[in-house]
Amino acid sequence: MNGSIWILAGETSGDAYGARLAGELQRQAPAVRLRGMGGAAMGAAGVELLVDSSRLGVIGLVEVLRHLRTFLRIFKDLVARAAAERPAAVVLIDYPGFNLRFARRMKALGIPVVYYVSPQVWAWGRGRIPEIARVVRRMLVLFPFEVEVYRGTGLDVRFVGHPLIEIMDARREPGLAREPDTVLLLPGSRHGEIARLFSPMLETVRWLRARRPELRFVLAAPNAEIAARCHARLAAAGETAVRVEVGRTQHWMQRAGTGLAASGTVTVEAAILGLPLVVIYRLNPLTYWLGRWLVKIPYFTMVNLVAGKRVFAEFLQQEVRAERLGPALLELLPGGGRRGEVEAGMAEAVTALGGGGNASAEAARLILEVAGGG
Repeated sequence: MNGSIWILAGETSGDAYGARLAGELQRQAPAVRLRGMGGAAMGAAGVELLVDSSRLGVIGLVEVLRHLRTFLRIFKDLVARAAAERPAAVVLIDYPGFNLRFARRMKALGIPVVYYVSPQVWAWGRGRIPEIARVVRRMLVLFPFEVEVYRGTGLDVRFVGHPLIEIMDARREPGLAREPDTVLLLPGSRHGEIARLFSPMLETVRWLRARRPELRFVLAAPNAEIAARCHARLAAAGETAVRVEVGRTQHWMQRAGTGLAASGTVTVEAAILGLPLVVIYRLNPLTYWLGRWLVKIPYFTMVNLVAGKRVFAEFLQQEVRAERLGPALLELLPGGGRRGEVEAGMAEAVTALGGGGNASAEAARLILEVAGGG
């Protein structure tokens, strides 16, 4: 096809999916021009970035309000550009607070919208499903249970599988042996996550070391900025036993024996790479209080939702403390009481995420159908 396709992603995970998608769109339609909002990965994949989204990865109502002016300025500019250019299709990747509003405007302009990575309306907003069905031409979902969420709405929904499987498969290091006494710490990629989760993680390190002195601890930071914050906190606490690694998260997921992680995409990555985890999260108290009335799901960890059972032990808000996390991690260490159960549960979840094979290739094919008038 000739013409342009826009891809809009607002967070690191969406940027990675958008980059894989861009490569497949270019392979299947070499003449296509790709533009949009994304980060370094999408830029490197050939997407002309109208907006660099690397600074937009905030979470929660309180945090979004602080950045409202920036979001409004970016939104108005992108709508005006789309109205002038009229892309053949706009692909929205997750990021619902921004992207659902953008979908409404594209619908009004007569520009077809494909939503890739469904907003988690099954968790926080089933009342918005009819509107999504009205403004979105086609929905491409990563999790098999999401097809049922939209049943009866008339929306064209396709399960394509999860692109993380192909992304992680490309990063496997054959022959890399696990170190059973190494515990991997994954405190998150957002500043707020570091602020709320680092201290209980460090307390858990000390709890474990007092009982299992042979354990080693590695903290995987996604970038130099997060690493610097973690180094500063370790220095302030006088802690020298935690090794900080930058940009090698998937390497350590294949090398460590067990992990303690902030909830997020990283938990799906760990399941694909076979690393048993304990999962934690803390939100701003106001955000959590509001969320209690909106979110009605049995688990907050995606691997557990996909498996339909408690694979990873998960702890939220005030449960995130060393006397709860330490014993849960001991159960996961090699020879621990839950390790075999967790390994089997991870394998089941990954099988359920497999879809029809190459998720990015299938997503690109279905997007090009829409862009071509299909």
